[in-house]
Amino acid sequence: MIVIGAGPAGEVAAGDLAGQGREVAVVEAALVGGECAFYACMPSKALLRPAEVLAEVRRVPGAAEAITGSLDVAATLARRDEVIHSFDDSSKVSWLDKHGITLIRGHGRLAGERCVSVGDQRYEARGAVVVAVGSAAAVPPIPGLEEARPWTNREVTTARAIPASLIVLGGGAVGVEMAQAYSELGASVTIVEALDRLVSGEEAFVAEELGAAFRALGIDIRLGAKAESVARAGGIVTVELSDGQSIEAQEILVAVGRRPLTDDLGLESVGLEPGETIEVDDTLRVPGLSWLFAVGDVNGRSLLTHMGSYQARVAAQVIAGHQAQATRDNHSAPRVIFTDPQVAAVGLTLQGAQERGINARAYDVATSGTAGASFHGRNTPGTSRLVVDEDRSVIVGATFTGTEVAEWLHAATIAVVGEIPMALLREAIPAFPTRSEVWLHLLERWSAQTGPARSRPTGQ
Repeated sequence: MIVIGAGPAGEVAAGDLAGQGREVAVVEAALVGGECAFYACMPSKALLRPAEVLAEVRRVPGAAEAITGSLDVAATLARRDEVIHSFDDSSKVSWLDKHGITLIRGHGRLAGERCVSVGDQRYEARGAVVVAVGSAAAVPPIPGLEEARPWTNREVTTARAIPASLIVLGGGAVGVEMAQAYSELGASVTIVEALDRLVSGEEAFVAEELGAAFRALGIDIRLGAKAESVARAGGIVTVELSDGQSIEAQEILVAVGRRPLTDDLGLESVGLEPGETIEVDDTLRVPGLSWLFAVGDVNGRSLLTHMGSYQARVAAQVIAGHQAQATRDNHSAPRVIFTDPQVAAVGLTLQGAQERGINARAYDVATSGTAGASFHGRNTPGTSRLVVDEDRSVIVGATFTGTEVAEWLHAATIAVVGEIPMALLREAIPAFPTRSEVWLHLLERWSAQTGPARSRPTGQ
């Protein structure tokens, strides 16, 4: 087997295939571990975490009084460097070696059926080829933007110093995370979002709560505005907006989406279109090419690290001859935005459920409305919501905002994926005084609305 790409999806595919006793080679031109380990998920969280901890300590009497200084920027950047091992991938290479996986350094390109070229060398897979090359930041064709040398996720997560000011194009997950991180680290930040709210794919209250938190930090949020042109001169970037205003900063971050890394992948050699996502079926196989699989961002199904790994496991099972399909890399995928407040969501929003014709209803409680929550800061902002299919009495979506709610998400994911009846969920009693009692409050809210007949567990 040949796996092109050694990011998270490629690593999992290679590891599972090697675990089946197969001979596996991985082709990687850059760092083993990929975008997530060195330029995205890991360094971005390292930049966000210190300010998050400091904010929580300030909310807790007794601990707050012990704070005598401010955030240490140099120490934060140094810790970020530790997290990404200062761009040293030797530990990940050792992992491949341990599992008997051959690493081929270089740029891999498809070169016909079951063939991959790396420089002047040509390799042929006796079995399958798995493409896991991932994605890169998309840079829109705004006049002057490319010439202005914009930052992407790579530059913003690995910068050696914090600029005095930063313009962020895009109010999605990457945009809001890095806007908050750089604001906390001392930059003056402006977010430019073309839509009428931040993180528009989430519940409306998410945008409201993030907006309030960001404005309290001094972040300037420009909604419904588009960048018409960009210019860099004398160390200053100027952006002309569609509303006629202009804004300036030392640096500009482009965070408006991703593009698959398929421009130079040799797709034309197997009848596919360069530069496009590689379409696959639920087995992660390319239709009409029984030997070719694509996992992770490159297939465009779900641009989340954990979903790429999930797809890789499914593909390895299919290659092994098992009946397996990827059926959860869709709206039921869990997702987290590591801002403060955090945003943790799985499944459908209320609007998304209703647009699919589901008889859906939302049940909301305050995230801080439990005894356990008081120890993390009384009356801190945050909302917890369950979206319930009223006809089937199952959860089809959940969203939590507030302090460190990301670890709550797996329980909701189990409920959504397992389609556990609401009445049965009421029998799962959270411990006191934990913040998980928010589930008790949510289910009591549902029970009060549905009446006792529908609130009894199945069989009682």
